[in-house]
Amino acid sequence: MGNQLKELAAAGQSVWLDNIRRSMFASGELQKLVDLGLRGQTSNPTIFEHAIGTGTDYDAQLKSLIGSEHDAQNLFEALAIQDIRSACDVFAPVFKSTNGLDGYVSLEVSPTLAHDTKATTDAAARLWKAVDRPNVMIKIPGTPECIASIRASIAAGININVTLLFSVDQYAAAGNAYIEGLEDRVKAGLPIDKIASVASVFVSRIDTMIDKTLDERIAKGEPLESLKGKAGIANLKLTYAKFELLFRGDRFAALAAKGAKVQRPLWASTSTKNPKYDDLMYVVNVVGTDTVNTMPPATLDALLDHGVINPDTIYEDIAGAKGAIDALAAKGISLHDVTEQLVADGVKSFAQSFKEMLDAISAKHEALSAKVEAT
Repeated sequence: MGNQLKELAAAGQSVWLDNIRRSMFASGELQKLVDLGLRGQTSNPTIFEHAIGTGTDYDAQLKSLIGSEHDAQNLFEALAIQDIRSACDVFAPVFKSTNGLDGYVSLEVSPTLAHDTKATTDAAARLWKAVDRPNVMIKIPGTPECIASIRASIAAGININVTLLFSVDQYAAAGNAYIEGLEDRVKAGLPIDKIASVASVFVSRIDTMIDKTLDERIAKGEPLESLKGKAGIANLKLTYAKFELLFRGDRFAALAAKGAKVQRPLWASTSTKNPKYDDLMYVVNVVGTDTVNTMPPATLDALLDHGVINPDTIYEDIAGAKGAIDALAAKGISLHDVTEQLVADGVKSFAQSFKEMLDAISAKHEALSAKVEAT
């Protein structure tokens, strides 16, 4: 294993792990990655579904809750909060040594609330208080209904990871909500130097959806091969350009003077889905200052095995990025329409994973209860 994580940190990009399961704490697995240079961790309903729904890692805690708790949502939160606290404690030295730049662990509000502003705002405040760690980030989806939740949560002093962002416009709305939340705190005479936020922009799902459309048309004889696998990275490059407009100008400079941190773009869904593509295409091509890349285990392993890091690749061929989007549009493929569909699909997918996870928790809790009653 090389020093890729530290090389990326030197280039201004932090690597976080997009995975969590209870066994990685006691085994020392997570600590080993931190020692290599891992600087944070993210979770989502699908990840928790896999972690809690399989194996026996959570049986002991579920047994301890028999008789006192039956609601699946409450059971999940009890399990998840313990994991998030454990991870926050592992990353506490990173949080301290980076002065609050890194060392964060993310926990998502229920995706079933993605179109309910007040319920999302209330859930974020409740989870923030329940975890009770300065280096937790509460994940709120960047749906139109939740933009106001992001602003209100930042104004309340809560660290926020805005998730399920796909388009540049969606990203800009999340960035403005962060800035407005900070401005609200300033107006209220409250400090802003301890608040952190990232904006999670998903990448591989864009190429997967567009490539499917292109393949269908290629099969009918259209020469569109050159457009495959281009939109995702192009979208991130244009998103980063928007980041610089939002956070390198005079408006944010006034907040930075009061200690505010920029809301870093976080590249998410960075595993390569098409085996014909380079397994690190969504890593090595989007290196930039003040960014985060959250990687699933297989992508992190690939990075540590053979990743070659070059700084500032996010700036390379911006004209080509714009050209790729324009070329798709010329063929009737609208990136706007694709990203709108991906937001809807993402909310639906996470909500389904959340439901399946709650069902698995209920089933396991009932089975464990039956065993206890039988003894």
